[in-house]
Amino acid sequence: MTLDDTPAITAVRDLGVEHRVVRTEPASSAEESAAMQGVPLEALLRTIVVRRGDDDYLFVLVPAGRRFDWPKLRGHLGVSRLSLPDADEAQRVTGYVRYTITPFGSTRAWPVIADATVIGQPVVAIGGGARGVNLHLAPADLVAALRAEVVNVTVADT
Repeated sequence: MTLDDTPAITAVRDLGVEHRVVRTEPASSAEESAAMQGVPLEALLRTIVVRRGDDDYLFVLVPAGRRFDWPKLRGHLGVSRLSLPDADEAQRVTGYVRYTITPFGSTRAWPVIADATVIGQPVVAIGGGARGVNLHLAPADLVAALRAEVVNVTVADT
């Protein structure tokens, strides 16, 4: 591992997933981040940590311009209650600080749900474990590497 590696870069490389590391200045918005990376806004994925219960979390991959829909997510998971951990709790369970969280290289391999809209993109960009570090890869490779469930769990952000 080099000084420029993050746990996410190391993990994706160790998994043998074809990817490209894209480094930019930290962006102030999703639109700015997508523009700096040269990808459409909907190809930019945010990783949201969701708590199902005590020591039970999952990652939800949400394209920029969309938000996950609580009823859809609860219905898919068959639960009546979900919540978002605060920043300290999210860091404790993933190893990443807020705005750098990604399933790749997380301290635990929590289940991953990828919104179904990601499959339509030629390339998606997901956080690389540090501000301004991103991983570009094919959606099918992302889903396979993370063993993600592909489910319609978002709605357009209004």
